[in-house]
Amino acid sequence: MQLGSVHAYSLATGAKRYKAIYRRPDNTQTSKSGFQRKREAEEFLATVTVSKAAGTYVSPSDAKATIDMLANEWIAAHAATVKPSTLHSDESTLRIHVRPKWGNRAVGSIRHSEVRAWVAELAAGKSPTTVRRAHGLLASILDNAVRDRRIATNPAREIKLPRRTQGARGYLSHKQVEALAKHAKHPDFVRFLALTGLRWGEATGLRVKHLDLTRRRATVEENAVWVNGKVRVGTPKTHERRTVVWPAVLDDAIRSAIAGRGRDALVWSTDGVEYRGPSNSQHGWFAGAVARCQASDPEFPRVTPHDLRHTAASLAISSGANVKAVQRMLGHQSAFMTLDRYADLFEDDLDAVAEALSKAHTSSNKTATEAA
Repeated sequence: MQLGSVHAYSLATGAKRYKAIYRRPDNTQTSKSGFQRKREAEEFLATVTVSKAAGTYVSPSDAKATIDMLANEWIAAHAATVKPSTLHSDESTLRIHVRPKWGNRAVGSIRHSEVRAWVAELAAGKSPTTVRRAHGLLASILDNAVRDRRIATNPAREIKLPRRTQGARGYLSHKQVEALAKHAKHPDFVRFLALTGLRWGEATGLRVKHLDLTRRRATVEENAVWVNGKVRVGTPKTHERRTVVWPAVLDDAIRSAIAGRGRDALVWSTDGVEYRGPSNSQHGWFAGAVARCQASDPEFPRVTPHDLRHTAASLAISSGANVKAVQRMLGHQSAFMTLDRYADLFEDDLDAVAEALSKAHTSSNKTATEAA
């Protein structure tokens, strides 16, 4: 394989420099100049030859593409594969954290040590979730640059990130769910969320045609998410429809909610047409109901609407549901995900397993002793 050639030239100051002339993998000719010594130019040619043979060649001109340029391409492709709410969060993270630091930088100029220092700087003032999201977006953009052979390796990989801390979840008892419902503007909706485990958007996206009143089944097909004050309707979070069951105690509430409505009408809507928007986290009807519960019961936990989903998992498990049943109810992709998120709720199961093993061991040894 031809290495290329090295030629000497002189600067305006009279200083001598060397230029390496070589061919790219597509056989087009290019060059790199500015070497102070001939040996440096020859060594550069040798590395180019090796990288072409190994299929890892990176063109210096391609490495000049900036993060801003590549981020635009990344967002355009990303938009086709994620939910509107996720896309909105990622665009915000790019605008606030990634572009100001890296936007004008050529991908070939970014060093691992710089990214590591940036992560440490973010971690000093931002939550682990924010840091991990910002780093993940930069790393993903640079992954594309590696695939396009703009850079040989990703300088944002193999960096230690802050651990996410799992705050205490707000699990409500049946009695607390009922107290919250009685203090809420939409009591039946609160009960429905707490006893089915649907996400807010999944529940507000339910239509009359999605309900099977005889079998007490709801088919989750739509997810209504609010982004920048506008509702975006799409598929459920996992992109898969699922069927959940509701307990008989909700029958009257559901029949009342859909009375006189057509098949396409929304179930949990004042008029069957307008989607129920999220309650303001500080001054909305849900926060108000929680505050009233806490005023009458100081032990009442501070919960959010999403905590009703956790409550549903807790109530299901305490009633004897196994992990596969809870997985299906919540729409998790795997039972492992359910166990990972709610391992603390299965402590009684672990005790039962230990007790069963103890009994089996004792019984087995007793039988062996009697046989002897």
